[in-house]
Amino acid sequence: MHFPGSHILSVNQFERPDIEHIFATADQMAPYARREKVTRVLEGAILGNMFFEPSTRTRVSFGCAFNLLGGEVRETTGIKSSAIAKGESLYDTARVLSGYSDVIAMRHPQDGSVAEFAAASRVPVINGGDGANEHPSQALLDLYTIKKELATKGRTMDGLRIAMVGDLKFGRTVHSLSKTLGLFNNIHFILVSPKELQMPAEIVEKLRSAGHNVVETEQLESSIAQVDIVYLTRIQEERFPSQEEADRYRGKFRLNQAIYTAYCEPNTVIMHPLPRDSRSNANELDNDLNTNPNLAIFRQADNGVYIRMALFALTLDVVNLVDQYARPVHWFTQKRFETN
Repeated sequence: MHFPGSHILSVNQFERPDIEHIFATADQMAPYARREKVTRVLEGAILGNMFFEPSTRTRVSFGCAFNLLGGEVRETTGIKSSAIAKGESLYDTARVLSGYSDVIAMRHPQDGSVAEFAAASRVPVINGGDGANEHPSQALLDLYTIKKELATKGRTMDGLRIAMVGDLKFGRTVHSLSKTLGLFNNIHFILVSPKELQMPAEIVEKLRSAGHNVVETEQLESSIAQVDIVYLTRIQEERFPSQEEADRYRGKFRLNQAIYTAYCEPNTVIMHPLPRDSRSNANELDNDLNTNPNLAIFRQADNGVYIRMALFALTLDVVNLVDQYARPVHWFTQKRFETN
């Protein structure tokens, strides 16, 4: 892939060398993400952070990543606070906002909406999630997390055993992650969900045709017994036609320390794209796992900044200039980036 000036809309754009290039760039961003150094390489550049659907981590980490490269951030949050609520088209919105920005990160509730927006944009657009379709930067940070977690155990991605648990139908994070994992070799997928919320058939078929082993099941305990990664997701209630229908599946699959101890291998890594639903009728990932050293969800969230810094540096073609604009940090930085 040629990154400078390109949109990042789908993981289908990437081949394995592209992902490895993004990861190498993310590694280069580490001292800046950890506040060990400051760079002003994007000084004067503006990120349009256009989030037309609720977001915390993705929106804030995109903004944080751009700030850490020296750029400025302008935000729109929610359709009701934008001219789209007045009937403005995505085309017109894109033409206007791209005139105010050097790059745009966008989330929208409709499948394919970010690609439609990007077609009219005058600057690169990065997909921050379009409906139940895709979330490419989340897939990259998830994959980056898996790579780093496995490396501590002397393992690589090839031969990975992963259980994906929960709402696999509407969970765009697992759609994008499955596609990127498919670029590696001999991946063993165990897909745990109610039949009504199974992974889309076209994704399963693509994985199988690429030579990966895919098992679909509704049984949690036996599915997490011999895997490297347990990746849980919440019920995507915003995608259901009614709250009542979403409630039918809420809390169906739960992981706590007792289940982990009884069924998982000792070093099984626990991941979740967040937010985890901690309400009592859901609680897919119990708080009693918070002290488990294999709980990687907060390391996973931190890695989002590394990856999004890398995507900005690549699309704006400043990878080789980042260190030239570096200086020491002048303030006290608490040790926040050690293990959790």
